[in-house]
Amino acid sequence: MSTDDDLDKSSAPLIEHLIELRTRLIWALGGFFVAFLICFFFAKPLFNMLVQPFQWATAWAGLDASKVDLIYTAPQEFFFTQIKLGMFGGIILAFPLIATQVYKFVAPGLYKNERSAFLPFLIASPVLFLLGAALVYFFFTPMVMWFFLSMQQIGPDQEIQISLLPRVSEYLGLIMTLILAFGLVFQLPVVTTLMARVGLVSAQGLADKRKWAIVIAFVVAAVLTPPDPVSQIGLALPTILLYEISIWLARRIEATREREQRAKEAKEAAEEANEAAEAAKQQVNPAE
Repeated sequence: MSTDDDLDKSSAPLIEHLIELRTRLIWALGGFFVAFLICFFFAKPLFNMLVQPFQWATAWAGLDASKVDLIYTAPQEFFFTQIKLGMFGGIILAFPLIATQVYKFVAPGLYKNERSAFLPFLIASPVLFLLGAALVYFFFTPMVMWFFLSMQQIGPDQEIQISLLPRVSEYLGLIMTLILAFGLVFQLPVVTTLMARVGLVSAQGLADKRKWAIVIAFVVAAVLTPPDPVSQIGLALPTILLYEISIWLARRIEATREREQRAKEAKEAAEEANEAAEAAKQQVNPAE
């Protein structure tokens, strides 16, 4: 009888956690679906906004920016491009809600100091992602498109006319890849700082692996970006800079931890000294 009672007691928390997980998933998926519908409804204006860096690059190349043309070669291509854009924008738009639901599910299992330490990173992560996306939109996409536009052969003096006419799906794929690559790279300080807090990495260890980090940064940039030197160097250099920032943040965390440890040891030593003084006083004056 007691065994059955123990099984019932152990299964109750599991069922409660599953119910809580289902509730959080419903909120997260519902928020994403609403954000997807909003972004899909405004897919054409959003796509036109994403084409703006291409227009800037066209102007930099000395061409008529008002005649920027993109094409689609399959009847359904632009429709599926709008769906992809709606999903991409929906994830970004719904991320605060999704992150909040994840935090609410995880927070009850954390100590108070762990929750207070986790919250700043929950705020810093989307901010850094948006900074990376802004860098892509205002600088690197125009630079990359200017590089590709410079390969054209146009003009009356050219025997063979070769013009850049990007497909809508390929252009969206390019800019989405760049945004995701830079957004994830900009999470490097968040990840390394969290790892430093839990003791998985140290500032000295990160500094010792700096040479390897530089090599890996260029390899990752070559994999994630188009095969042109502008975007590859443009992703590798911020990655290396963010790695150096991560080392600095890890040093600050270690210094703070060391100060807290010294303060704790000093407090314990003071308490031990007070206890020893009280014990000595009791031995001298046992009547008290």
